Amino acid sequence: MPSYKAPLEDVGFLLNDVFHFDRYNNLAGFADASADVREAILGEAAKLSENVLQPLNRTGDLEGCTRHADGSVTTPKGFKDAYKQVTEGGWLGLSAPVEYGGQGLPVTLSQTVSEFQCSANMAFSMYGGLTMGATAALVVHGKPEQKSIFLPKMVSGEWTGTMNLTEPHCGTDLGLLRTKAVKQDDGSYKISGTKIFISSGEHDLADNIIHLVLARIEGAPAGIKGVSLFVVPKVLVNADGSLGDRNGVVCGSLEHKMGIHGNSTCVMNYDNATGWLIGEENKGMQGMFVMMNEARLGVAVQGL
Repeated sequence: MPSYKAPLEDVGFLLNDVFHFDRYNNLAGFADASADVREAILGEAAKLSENVLQPLNRTGDLEGCTRHADGSVTTPKGFKDAYKQVTEGGWLGLSAPVEYGGQGLPVTLSQTVSEFQCSANMAFSMYGGLTMGATAALVVHGKPEQKSIFLPKMVSGEWTGTMNLTEPHCGTDLGLLRTKAVKQDDGSYKISGTKIFISSGEHDLADNIIHLVLARIEGAPAGIKGVSLFVVPKVLVNADGSLGDRNGVVCGSLEHKMGIHGNSTCVMNYDNATGWLIGEENKGMQGMFVMMNEARLGVAVQGL
């Protein structure tokens, strides 16, 4: 039977004897991550990865995700309970800003935890990984009201996040994208188009999924200079923070893959979905590259 043992001894040697972690106590968050705190956090992260996530790896890959007729998606057996343990333990917010409910600890620690989780169960870890990437983009480029509405719920894991770039006719050349955004009188936009290969695009782990979507505003310049970034929740959020009506976004199908079947890689259809501009018009790639850089680091961690 497959097994996983987190490399706690190796990590401790690297943090303490190679990187001399405590020398950086003058940097934000490092002083709060003393040796005993690091040992406790990584020890618990190892237990979670070894005892909860790893046993779901093969079964999750064999079962895969299931799309239903209404566009909803069910994750493999055990994923919901495991995700509940992740959120209750505050693991997603380990390095997130304190003002949004995070713990503000160094990214060094959260990436170490990510390495444990990716090694134990790659498909499962992607749900949280995409969420923190979307969180990072909103922290840097989101408007104050967007941050207050979305970030606390995303940092806690109550809501998850995605990044929506690729379309059926374009992947690396996003200047060709056709998803359109039509401005409304209230300042929102109506988003219409299709995105493909959207990891964690639809699932049953959280009450809401916050999609960050690249689209072109009507009349915008052609090519990459006319691309904007929007936040488009699966479920609209009422003024009091409660969940309202379902938005015009649905999973059209699940992509067929050679592996990571436990993660819902989706075709996402936007049909006059309500979204809000992140950052400036036609400057969407600036925000999306915050997510992309998070994803690049994540892929590097996955390769360890």
